[in-house]
Amino acid sequence: MKKLIFFILSLPLTVMAERQGEPHDFSKKLVVAALERTTHEVRYDGSYLRLDYPNGDVPDNIGVCTDVVVRVYRKLGIDLQKDVHEDMRGHFSVYPKKWGLKRTDKNIDHRRVPNLQTLFKRKGLALKVTDNAADYVAGDLVTWTVPPNLPHIGIVTDKRSADGQRPLIVHNIGAGTTLEDMLFSYPITGHYRYYGNWSH
Repeated sequence: MKKLIFFILSLPLTVMAERQGEPHDFSKKLVVAALERTTHEVRYDGSYLRLDYPNGDVPDNIGVCTDVVVRVYRKLGIDLQKDVHEDMRGHFSVYPKKWGLKRTDKNIDHRRVPNLQTLFKRKGLALKVTDNAADYVAGDLVTWTVPPNLPHIGIVTDKRSADGQRPLIVHNIGAGTTLEDMLFSYPITGHYRYYGNWSH
């Protein structure tokens, strides 16, 4: 019996694709898409650009943390540009007013972390923020504040830190899209799951 328990505990972490309310295999596909993004060379650049709509994107060789998340979700057929724009258009008053906008702007709204947080709270699942690494499951979205006050976002993967204690995060904090052990490197401000219109 002890050998069986040891074997089970020693198995590599796999993506939980059967969480209550989750579409089948969603988190597994999301993590695969997130890890694939780390193979792209991306220069950190958050410049305002005019984008197509829907499915608009900045050039593939530039981007910021939100662009990582947008591109990963697009691999699953979910357009966060459209999701944010449509929800903001109907409920503009509940979205942050940090930028002095009086109306939606489909070129930039989805590229701002606080707007994504609002969408995820309204249309997805807002989960408890804890200091327990086990609470952060592959496919989850996490937001932080990078001192002094920079909002940041990344995707939890099924890869583990060198000591096996923490899930690694796909994010872009300035050095391109990377896979890093940084879950608790900055104050966590949000923890979410978002499935959009995924129905596969």
